Amino acid sequence: MARHYEKIVLVTRATRLDELVRRFNTRSQARFYLEHADQDFEDYVREDDTYRRALDALHGQLSLGLPVQQVDRSLVPTFLFGEKDLVVALGQDGLVANVAKYVGHQPLVGVNPDPSRFDGVLLPFSVAQSRQAVRQTLESRARWRSVTLAEVVLSDGQRLVAFNDLFLGARTHVSARYTLRHGEDTETQSSSGIIVSTGVGASGWLSSVFNQARGLTRDTGGAPGEDFALEWEDPRLAFVVREPFVSRHSSARRVSGFIRAESELVVESRMPSGGVIFSDGVEEDFLAFNAGTTARVHPAARRALLIVP
Repeated sequence: MARHYEKIVLVTRATRLDELVRRFNTRSQARFYLEHADQDFEDYVREDDTYRRALDALHGQLSLGLPVQQVDRSLVPTFLFGEKDLVVALGQDGLVANVAKYVGHQPLVGVNPDPSRFDGVLLPFSVAQSRQAVRQTLESRARWRSVTLAEVVLSDGQRLVAFNDLFLGARTHVSARYTLRHGEDTETQSSSGIIVSTGVGASGWLSSVFNQARGLTRDTGGAPGEDFALEWEDPRLAFVVREPFVSRHSSARRVSGFIRAESELVVESRMPSGGVIFSDGVEEDFLAFNAGTTARVHPAARRALLIVP
């Protein structure tokens, strides 16, 4: 990964305290609300203080002769990442997930601001380790993992990329209605929607489906099957239909499987309104998926490069 870099882009996120103050206008009003709800306001303050100290320290660690541009998470979807940018993310795992799908082929260094609070599966470096990780990346000596992303393309040309997973279904809790095509199988379904997961996302939302299946089969005397096992680099995606309903007009023969580059998943909406597709749990950033729209889901052509120890 021999590259020449001209800038470090540091992506940050608002803390829970920032979001509370934004909601209630002042810190004192936020404190009043939480304390009257019997919640620990000081925990929010401690988290905020730790994050700000980590951010200050990280700026010092990144003094490596290149300019550092700090960008808030909210601006990432519209920020233009350049080919000569090295990206560093300071926050929870979700920050890395939401940044990775926008940075193109640029390497991404995930830094954990508070290891005592966050597990940091996608944040392998502490602030103290960040300087070495970035320096090794600048010198083309870093180790990385090439992560498969998911992509959906609509019949009108709109696209959406996911780091963890895609959801195709209804905006509310009503049943989603659609026609599903995968390989030789085509059927009309009614369900709670479809989850499409990458290898990274397999331990997230997708795992909850297997938790439910294991519990049901155990309680009804059956033998639970094995979870879908996907490595981060696996070129396949996995899909699962949630709570498929069988009726005169809907069936459930094909409710799971793997999606490959040569065998995409095709879903045609039969919902007059309220159909949506969103990625990585961000419901606000969605594509409308209503009747007359066809979605084609496949592994994305580009991958995310995560720097690892």
